[in-house]
Amino acid sequence: MNTLKTTPEPRQGQWQTVLLTAMMAAAGLIAFCSPAQSAFELPPGEKITNPIVIGRGIPQKEAYEPFDPKTGRNFDLRNLWMRADLRVRPEYRNNVCFGGGIGAAGQCNAPGIAPNNLLGKANDQFVQQMTRLGIGYDLSPDVNFYLELIDSRTWGGNGTPVGAGGAGNNGDPIIHTCGSTPGQGGRPVCSLGIRAGYMLIRNFAGIQGLGLKAGRQYLVFGDQSLFGHFDWANTGFSFDGVMVQYSHSFMDTHAGWFRTAETDLVQGAALGSGNPNIGGTGQARNAAGDADLFILYNQIKTVPGFLIEPFYAYYKSNLGGGDISSQGLGTPKHGNQTRHTLGARVAMKKGYVDASSEVVYQFGQMGDTAASASALCGDPGGEGKCLHINAWATRNWIGYTAFNLPGKPRIAFNFDYASGDGRANCTLNAAYGDCKTANTFENFFPTNHIHMGYMDVIAWKNMMSFSGNFQARPTTNDHIELWYTNIHLANARDNWYRASQGVYVFSQPDNTETHIGDEVDVVWTHFFMGGMVAFQGGYGHLFPGPYISRNLGARAVGQDWAYAQLWINF
Repeated sequence: MNTLKTTPEPRQGQWQTVLLTAMMAAAGLIAFCSPAQSAFELPPGEKITNPIVIGRGIPQKEAYEPFDPKTGRNFDLRNLWMRADLRVRPEYRNNVCFGGGIGAAGQCNAPGIAPNNLLGKANDQFVQQMTRLGIGYDLSPDVNFYLELIDSRTWGGNGTPVGAGGAGNNGDPIIHTCGSTPGQGGRPVCSLGIRAGYMLIRNFAGIQGLGLKAGRQYLVFGDQSLFGHFDWANTGFSFDGVMVQYSHSFMDTHAGWFRTAETDLVQGAALGSGNPNIGGTGQARNAAGDADLFILYNQIKTVPGFLIEPFYAYYKSNLGGGDISSQGLGTPKHGNQTRHTLGARVAMKKGYVDASSEVVYQFGQMGDTAASASALCGDPGGEGKCLHINAWATRNWIGYTAFNLPGKPRIAFNFDYASGDGRANCTLNAAYGDCKTANTFENFFPTNHIHMGYMDVIAWKNMMSFSGNFQARPTTNDHIELWYTNIHLANARDNWYRASQGVYVFSQPDNTETHIGDEVDVVWTHFFMGGMVAFQGGYGHLFPGPYISRNLGARAVGQDWAYAQLWINF
């Protein structure tokens, strides 16, 4: 007689286990179409509290925590580092427009308008404060995370960089970078923001010398004529994108792609009117209005005593004609354009002599932007790119440093040139003629403060200047500098552009004068604590030339500028 063997009835807890096991097995059969699955058992005392984690293409080192994750699992304080700086700088400038009044956008006049005939002295004084805090963490010798916060303030800016209508002493738009009046969303304009935030991987994918940097970062190349940090301004420049670098004994190569319109600070208007880098409404406020920047920059290091830097930059603005209808063709970062930049810089240092020469050529196409001229580009709204870009610039330095003499005195001479276009104002005033070309050189994102006089009255566009510079160190901790700059326009009918690249003075349609004036600067710097603390004082005077008298008034006067600065770095 066969005996039927019975299985003991599961207890209450076992029923739950059996049910869950069955559900898991069924899910596995459906998901993977596998004919069989091994039994699933929970460890004693464990419960299923979270959904099953699905495999992903990204590393999942640790499980997702529902509420209260454990902390400090991978953190090593020894790999954390910090750096910070604080700068306070009072500034004063009188006769901002050389005896004339100043407009709401920072210009001393309007296109095609007669000289303003001494409407007001437009003096200004204010204090700027910049605070930066950088935090870095090294996951390994080849992997780094970095975050840099910046806070920018202006005391005495009368609420906004321009003030109420720009009348009287309401703040000098060519100087201020940050106001205190809340902007959109109720937050102050140009206060707390992220200057840099990136991850850096060296020897990427196991390739020696290959590096990858992704996130918000600085772009500093050559002598910063086109791409620099612009730290003289209270916010400076930074860029969102990806940069790849490959270092070899023969050459260093940088290749990067960035979107340049993204900012939570008024970064692009350093020394400007406080407007965003690329102004406008509508499309200018969304991704469709961004600008793309691609850079290929090389440094050839194999020639003894020389550094050879060939480079290429591609810049494309996606702003439409409706967003930029009030801009002239010489406007910095002009919308509706595709611009190619080819250039090379050669730097030399041998013994007591150093020299640098840079030549840049730009070509491409641009829209005319003016609604009244839309037929010129073949479609309504001026969205077509019918204007051909043909612009160039050069920068040249030669210096001699007497290292064997007390104070190590240095004398240097400089010549700068950047092309202009007499039709730069064609979309703003018919008196300037038809729009046919767009040949004003684009200065991009430079540190202009170090190149063409410290008063920051000229950009590397539609200009020509000659300068002589003297520097010395009377003591280990003291540095003095004297600088003379003779400033001209390259094209008399194109505008005078300030260091922030916006229009400073609109040239009259029949202007023939090119000599803007002569600038003299003197700067003294004293260092403390091994250079971690520095005090600097400077004074500059611009003697007006025939151009200022012709375009701003016959009784034009000179401009004075002075500042004192305390900077702490650690």
